[in-house]
Amino acid sequence: MKALIQRVTRARVTEGGEPLGAIAKGLLVFLGVAAADTEANAAKLAAKVVGLRLFDDKDGFMNLSAADVGAEMLVVSQFTLLADTRRGRRPSWSAAAPPEKAEALYELFASECARTLHVEKGRFRAMMEVELVNDGPVTLMVEDPPREP
Repeated sequence: MKALIQRVTRARVTEGGEPLGAIAKGLLVFLGVAAADTEANAAKLAAKVVGLRLFDDKDGFMNLSAADVGAEMLVVSQFTLLADTRRGRRPSWSAAAPPEKAEALYELFASECARTLHVEKGRFRAMMEVELVNDGPVTLMVEDPPREP
């Protein structure tokens, strides 16, 4: 499971002009679910993301988590994070979980995060438009299980 995390001052997701979710200060999380991922991976990754110290303390150091600062989270499903581009020019999506499994783990991840933060979501399997203002910029890739760099 991969989470591409961006610290944002605001973000929103729409589908065909219809608003789906929007946040102010917080984290925009693009979530990719792999075929081998489990509920344990989703729960562990959610705890990791919620606890990451990505926000500045009074001295300007990134020592505070989203929970510490009352940040929000927008979670958007992003199977393309599982792209394999090692051969040729056309990405392979074979590592991505089948839609039913991916949706269940996406929902579990979001609900685990919602235990601590206000969470908004995109629509699973939808062609969405995502708008964001990256703060910093701060962008990280977090995986569970971790893969070698």
